[in-house]
Amino acid sequence: MLNNSTEIYIKNNYMSNEISKLTPIEIWENFHAITRIPRPSHHEEQIRQFIADFGKNLGLETIQDKIGNVIIRKPASAGMEKHKGVILQGHLDMVPQKNSDKDHDFAKDPIETIIDGEWVKANGTTLGADNGIGVAAAMAVLASKDLVHGPIEALFTATEETGMDGAIGLKSGLLKGDILINMDSEDEGELYVGCAGGEDANVLFNYTEVSVPADSIAFRLNITGLKGGHSGLDIVLGRGNANKIFFRVLKEAYKVCGLRLASINGGNLRNAIPREAFGIVTVPYEKADKLVGLLAGLTTVIKRELSATEPTLKIELSKTEMPAMLIDEKTQINLTHAIVACPNGVIRMSDSMPGLVETSTNLAIVKSDSEDKTISIACLMRSSVDTARAELGSRMDSVFSLAGAKVTLAGGYPGWKPNMESPILKTMQGVYQAKFGRIPEIKAIHAGLECGILGGTYPSWDMISFGPTIRFPHSPDEKVNIESVSKFWDFLVETLKSIPVK
Repeated sequence: MLNNSTEIYIKNNYMSNEISKLTPIEIWENFHAITRIPRPSHHEEQIRQFIADFGKNLGLETIQDKIGNVIIRKPASAGMEKHKGVILQGHLDMVPQKNSDKDHDFAKDPIETIIDGEWVKANGTTLGADNGIGVAAAMAVLASKDLVHGPIEALFTATEETGMDGAIGLKSGLLKGDILINMDSEDEGELYVGCAGGEDANVLFNYTEVSVPADSIAFRLNITGLKGGHSGLDIVLGRGNANKIFFRVLKEAYKVCGLRLASINGGNLRNAIPREAFGIVTVPYEKADKLVGLLAGLTTVIKRELSATEPTLKIELSKTEMPAMLIDEKTQINLTHAIVACPNGVIRMSDSMPGLVETSTNLAIVKSDSEDKTISIACLMRSSVDTARAELGSRMDSVFSLAGAKVTLAGGYPGWKPNMESPILKTMQGVYQAKFGRIPEIKAIHAGLECGILGGTYPSWDMISFGPTIRFPHSPDEKVNIESVSKFWDFLVETLKSIPVK
């Protein structure tokens, strides 16, 4: 159940926020309510209960499965009973990213939304339009008393952002529909018919603690000001990776000044390009001035290299308290070499679809744990070619195994192979052209959509993905275009009218 404070907040504020007054009001009311409910991945209990109560309060058949998915069924409108059944699908969780100076607890606090001209964004955090707008649209269809549609099932999946757990755990036979409409893509006017698969590379270094040499001075090394972003959608933009920058600096500073590493905390989500990295380091006291000068020179070089993509990059050094212990020198050297050598970013562009990334990897997380004496690294590899993803995994294994780390490749999920003869694709192309006067673009996406996994469980489904225009998901710069939400809704309404008979 929702806790009392959340229930009171929704009741008192459901219509008070500006975004709930935007049009189409059917979507924005629902989205505003969703932003009031904490829903980071693995903390979805409240949003799951909210959606289940929503369906039950409408008198609709509502099912919750063991993995955390919610399914709500709505009968066809009068005269549409013989049309094919449609599954409207979106995921319940959101990526919890915030600026370092923002005081926000994603497990407790509502999202603070802002209307900024043509966009809705959040105040220093991710907005959750990914995939809150899709969820809100499905809710609007379920609640409507005048839409024309065949049989509807709304599938709200769990924990998509950290491993697609809901899609993977969905059992066959639960859903009865024929067509899956995924509402989790992020460019209005485009229809998506394929996506990349993915796999995690998890790396573990063990280290021993050693004493801090006498006559040392301690510094905090901060890499901040990067844009970050979605590791599938934004990887092609060439943005800086805070972990790569941190260890580039560390390698040079060790060689020139004997810099030693006590701790590292870089990135926090496998599917977000790391925006920040923080570490505690020490250096012989007599090398402190040399370190400051070296860092100033490296900062100038790196900022120049990334001037077009990362104009607000900061590399800062500040004095701090002396750490109790250091990571042993051998592990520091092996860790540094491995991370500097680790593949990151776009590996290959698609040969068949110009402008589409085929294969990429994101060096997402590097964290030390002084209790366990370990350093853990997480990378998310993506590819629309399964063999290319496997080869990239082999490269990752080689780089880190040579450095003495334990490497585990896990969490693999398939891509979604395009079907250019898809009946729902043909239907939606025609609807869009009639409604908006142009043929929508047909695309595949380098991000992972749940369609590939769901299609494996329900191979007879005809599948497509579309959505409004969302920019910079998985980062505090996330925003959704207001006009595109209106077009997205109009397109969905017309599409549901146009679903053919069985």
